[in-house]
Amino acid sequence: MQKTNEEEKKEVLLTVPSYLHKGRFDAVLSALLPDHSRSVLQKYLKKGFVELNGNVCESAKTPVNENDVVKITFPAVRQSGPIQVEGEDIPLDILFEDENMLVVNKAPGMVVHPAAGNWSGTLVNALAGKYPSMGDDFADVDSSRPGIVHRLDKDTSGCLVVAKTPAALYKLAEAFQDKNVKKTYYAIVCGILKEKRGEIINLIGRHPADRKKMAVVQKNGREAITRYRVIAEGTDPDGRKASLIKVRILTGRTHQIRVHMAFLGHPVAGDSTYGGAKKIPEGRQMLHAKKLVLPHPVSGEALEISSPFPEDFRQCMARFHLELPE
Repeated sequence: MQKTNEEEKKEVLLTVPSYLHKGRFDAVLSALLPDHSRSVLQKYLKKGFVELNGNVCESAKTPVNENDVVKITFPAVRQSGPIQVEGEDIPLDILFEDENMLVVNKAPGMVVHPAAGNWSGTLVNALAGKYPSMGDDFADVDSSRPGIVHRLDKDTSGCLVVAKTPAALYKLAEAFQDKNVKKTYYAIVCGILKEKRGEIINLIGRHPADRKKMAVVQKNGREAITRYRVIAEGTDPDGRKASLIKVRILTGRTHQIRVHMAFLGHPVAGDSTYGGAKKIPEGRQMLHAKKLVLPHPVSGEALEISSPFPEDFRQCMARFHLELPE
């Protein structure tokens, strides 16, 4: 299996001199960074790589003033030439497997595929160790993440589909894209929801001030649809309240459930990115991909696969006296 070398990102701080004040932002950047073309700098602006006085600025037309502080984060440079990703002896909890696909019960804390800062210990490393031929089988598709159909966040646990052949990868990806896959999650969220069931429909895009986060936005986002139902409510010994909810997502946006529950004012417990850890510090977000219903990539037969709650999720449920109905 392959991965790509990657250099560290480079940050540059600049102060706008008096002779450039009140100019357009892209023109000022071009004058301050003559080794970079104006068109490239405009792309960096649009991608959120540039800050003006501590805030991300995406508009090339923004006027700047003398002594304004500019920070530009140059993206990591990817070098050509693949290098070997080592297979590792990492146990996998396999919920379903045949010659075409498998469904893994992903443990919380496991990254799905190698990337900067996580070249080992990932699900792909585990797959490379268990199925040494997969890297070669997917060489013409993407050998750096062979068979990966979809992803779960590092700290989200539960059902994750892996294709074992390129043909199965194509069919499974098609099923996800055509919304022929039903994804059911359970989450423990902070507080007691006023509406016991609901549907959230809006746009999710990059957070305007923090590019590492997602947010509900008014424009430049993608439609996100989440349906939820409250299953149980409870209080822990410290008086904190929490709810166990069952969630279905009809779209697959980055951090969708976490963003939508934070948008409702009830972030996922333990979610340090979206405010849940401040209310219920569980160490990781209490979000579990409980069930998948999807067509088999060869037979078309409907597969229904469920995964048990991990131990930390069960402990959190117990502390808040959250019980599943009989």
